[in-house]
Amino acid sequence: MSDSKTAVKADILESDEWRKAVDYAITDDDIERQRKLLGFDQAAKAREYNQVATEDNIRNFAHGCGNDNPLHCDPDYAKKTRWGGLIAPGMMAGIINKPMLGDPVPDEIKALRKSLFKGVHVFVSGSTWDFYRPIYPGDTIYSFNGDETCEVKQSEFAGRSVISTRRDVKLNQRGEVVSVYRILRVMTERKTAAKKGKYSAIEPATYTDDDIAKIDAVYAEEKVQGASKRYFEDVAEGDALGTQAKGPLTVTDVICFHSGGYGFVPYAPTVGRLAHKNRKRIAAFYVKNEQGIPDVAQRLHWDPKWAQAIGNPMAYDYGVMRENYLYQYLTDWCGDDGLVLHVHDEIRKFNYMGDVQMVTGKVLAKRTENGQNLVDVAVTFVNQRDEETLRATATIALPSKDNPLPLFPEVPRELAQKAAQMMARHWELGGQ
Repeated sequence: MSDSKTAVKADILESDEWRKAVDYAITDDDIERQRKLLGFDQAAKAREYNQVATEDNIRNFAHGCGNDNPLHCDPDYAKKTRWGGLIAPGMMAGIINKPMLGDPVPDEIKALRKSLFKGVHVFVSGSTWDFYRPIYPGDTIYSFNGDETCEVKQSEFAGRSVISTRRDVKLNQRGEVVSVYRILRVMTERKTAAKKGKYSAIEPATYTDDDIAKIDAVYAEEKVQGASKRYFEDVAEGDALGTQAKGPLTVTDVICFHSGGYGFVPYAPTVGRLAHKNRKRIAAFYVKNEQGIPDVAQRLHWDPKWAQAIGNPMAYDYGVMRENYLYQYLTDWCGDDGLVLHVHDEIRKFNYMGDVQMVTGKVLAKRTENGQNLVDVAVTFVNQRDEETLRATATIALPSKDNPLPLFPEVPRELAQKAAQMMARHWELGGQ
């Protein structure tokens, strides 16, 4: 580590504020309580900044991910497609939510949740998506969620960690299941990560004009399949899906992703009097910076000093950013008439400021199932250090000569019944 990095780290590590912020630990009681919460579903009362899809916020979210597919951005283009107008990128369901009314949370559940994993760092390590319907402008999105799994592991980065899967079921205003989003969350101790400093030797990437020109050449060759059908009959096992570039990552990229609507609930970083109220609500989420100003712990995605203080060499992206880059890659390949039905991804490494990702994929298999022509693909993100930072598989329904417009699958019966019950209760309680 350079002298400058050591000095920066020492300044923060010497503060009482930092010692307080990292003094929280994962306890056996936390783990036991988390496991007792498994299987409990609750109507999501969170109000995201986007509650209803519109042409503007669909375009802004797509652009915040670097996605210029006209199916999401150009109403005149989109009205000529099978969809009859703009549709949202499927993963946008993760950042739209209007409060859903439901029965009160039982006292025993409240007791289990009280101060659960307080002050422990949480990051997204992967996800699984199942898609059942498109999102149109005018659609309101509600959800209910609950934890499905809880596993304890020893992490190379931060010692003991807890791996938890939360299922979010996303519904539209008609009570239809739009998608199911399973989020793999990792809870780690900040102080343990800082002590281990596993990644502290990584130096920021630098680029010559020639390096940037090579990356630009990849961008210039990227293709959006769009209205040109990619037929199932024309795809073979082993086919390459092409190459896309993502990055080099900058703070601007993170700002644009937030501007598209990501990352406000449950922490809701805010400004002025709202920030004051937020500090009263969730004091442990605010940690003073080197100027003595309380700021969100979430700033490790743009503040290198805070990122270094808790064990990383520099700020890094949100895993959800790369997941949305992945979705763009898949939909660019399959075209307007293809359907991404299922995605599973694993975040393998941090994506630090300055890192560039090269995205490649290949066809693993093709099959016909329930009248659908399905293609299974694998995708990897590799950075300039030749590290695999994301690994994913996906299932895509492609048009065929005898089935030019594939359909989304039926929602599993048990899930459809649960969704109907939750939405009926919302309406009974006066929800709109």
